Amino acid sequence: MRSWAPRGKTPVLQMSFNWDQLSAIAGLTWLRFHFKLYPGTINGERVIEFLKQLRLSLKRKLLIIWDHLPAHRSRRVRDYVDSTAGALQLAFLPAYAPELNPVEYLWAHWKQHELGNFCPKTFAELTEFARRKLLRSQRRPTIIAACWQQAELAL
Repeated sequence: MRSWAPRGKTPVLQMSFNWDQLSAIAGLTWLRFHFKLYPGTINGERVIEFLKQLRLSLKRKLLIIWDHLPAHRSRRVRDYVDSTAGALQLAFLPAYAPELNPVEYLWAHWKQHELGNFCPKTFAELTEFARRKLLRSQRRPTIIAACWQQAELAL
C-alpha cells in the first residue's frame, strides 16, 4: 500500500466520528436502481416510505426480494404490503446469504470505489457526497448489470 507519508512513518488520519449513522435503502431493477438515504437506522416506517416511493416511480406490480432485516419483517410492513391488494409481492432470501442479494454488490462497489478514502468533516457533507455518488452510479448501467451477474454467479 502506498501513501504520502515519509517512508517508515505510518500516516495518521485525524477523524472524529461523533455523528449518527447514515443508512441507505435501495431497490434494484434490471436497468436501474432506486435509493433513499436516512439519518439513523432503517425501520418499518422508512421501509414503507421507500416502498411507496417505488410504487409511484415504477407504476407496476412489484416483486420485492429482500433479506431478513427486522424492519422488512415487521408487522407494520406486512400490513402495508397486504393493503396493496397484490401490487407488492414479497419473497425472502435465505438467511445469511448476502451473496445472493444484488443490492449488496451495489453497496460494496459504492463503499469501495465511491466512498473509499473520503473523510467528511460533517454529517451533512457525508450525506451530500453519498447522495451525489449514488445518483452518478444510477447513470452507469454496467454497474447495475455487474451486481446482477455477481448474484447470479453465487447461485
